Amino acid sequence: MSTTITSDLLKAKIVSDGEVAAAVDVFMCDPTVSLFRFASGHTLDPAAAVKAHEPAARAVIDPDRNEKFRRGMVRTAILLGCMVAP
Repeated sequence: MSTTITSDLLKAKIVSDGEVAAAVDVFMCDPTVSLFRFASGHTLDPAAAVKAHEPAARAVIDPDRNEKFRRGMVRTAILLGCMVAP
């Protein structure tokens, strides 16, 4: 089993921007979600990715941050998150 970050797979067109957006949507609906499966079979733990990216972790709990900012920070955390190969 190998790992890589989501942005590498996005650049390689193994995952799509739409799938990354869907992972963000899933996290925004349920910040405890621990598994997101991409069409390629790669998986990611969105909650762990956000927790590991301190700016994103702070943003999602900050009541002074708007939804667009929070989503952007979550997207960054997901792009930097380690994915597990199928």
